Amino acid sequence: SCCVDEVAAEHVGAEAVLHYGPACLSPCRKLPVLHIFGQQPLDVGRCAEVFRELYPKRQSRVVVLSDVVYTYAMGELEQQLCPEYPNVVFSQLVCGEPPGPALPGEVRQLGRRFRVEAGGGLQDWAMFYVGAEGLALTNFMLTWNRCPFSSFDPATGQGRRETLNVNRALMRRLYLVERARDARVVGILVGTLGVAGYLEVLQHLRQLLHRAGKRSYTLAVGKPNPAKLANFPEVDIFVLVACAQNSLLDSSDFYRPVVTPYELELACNPAREWTGNYLTDFRDLLPGACAYVELPPAMPEAEAVPDVSLITGEMRTAHLGAPPAAQLPPSTSLACRDQTRALAEISPAASFLESRSWRGLEQQLGKTPVSKAVQGRRGIAIAYEEEGGEQS
Repeated sequence: SCCVDEVAAEHVGAEAVLHYGPACLSPCRKLPVLHIFGQQPLDVGRCAEVFRELYPKRQSRVVVLSDVVYTYAMGELEQQLCPEYPNVVFSQLVCGEPPGPALPGEVRQLGRRFRVEAGGGLQDWAMFYVGAEGLALTNFMLTWNRCPFSSFDPATGQGRRETLNVNRALMRRLYLVERARDARVVGILVGTLGVAGYLEVLQHLRQLLHRAGKRSYTLAVGKPNPAKLANFPEVDIFVLVACAQNSLLDSSDFYRPVVTPYELELACNPAREWTGNYLTDFRDLLPGACAYVELPPAMPEAEAVPDVSLITGEMRTAHLGAPPAAQLPPSTSLACRDQTRALAEISPAASFLESRSWRGLEQQLGKTPVSKAVQGRRGIAIAYEEEGGEQS
């Protein structure tokens, strides 16, 4: 896993964690972490040659990014390129929370830190990535979607200009935002327990969905796959709370779409508008972060502007309700069921289960005759003992 398994470390009473292998560089909540990335072979001379072929102009503004396993060689590459290219900037890894506020023109995202000229903006720069094609490169391209990307694959020794249709990928994500606006029941998938801020973003998403008039369920299913999520047909859409590297999940094979916390906030928070900047790190949505947008005050339903779904063509509510009370009275999920003062738990999921035509194996209490237990078959399903005797 790219995330530090802080939960397993706490089970054995660890005071620190050594994380070997690939890493998303998401900060942990409690324990200090030392990352051991490893060193994959990299031909620095060939990489510099490919860089010169892709950027023949010596005044090109380029930010050099790399996979964590090639970080050890970036110093040597910088020594070869910087004398020829005065406007090349090499990114640095950020393990944990960076100390102090960001400087003017400094970018801190996806575990990388680099500084560009504050006047022009990042859209005037190109990106050169050292590493194989994968989730890390895709996240970089979507996050900095206004920058042209090139890459060098150390395994093949070849460089290329990336041709991923970023606009098409963003259109797909914006379609999922529209699906999230139509959803009435949302499943919050807990994909990480060690990244700092995951509890805060869970609470933020619950509050957002409550004010948007949507029901939410928090599900801890481990690594999501179509078979697991198909067990919750009452859920209209899922939102995955995971690290920045794993939050973009291709849900084309899933029974219901899976969105990111940023996409859910685009769908439910009227104050947040699409600016062209895509966020994959859920910590950017929390109070005090660079992209935090406060929820607007409640609006009466009569004054709400009507909204029409671009998918179904039906009318839908697009206003936020009043925030939940600060202190809920005890036993709010219990209510009197009848005059005998019997208690029943109010659960929307149970109500949906009651409406299903098939509810699983029925117990038939009191209707099945009592019978004596008899010895069953022996062996394994592919060949029971009595079956083997019959074949012989």
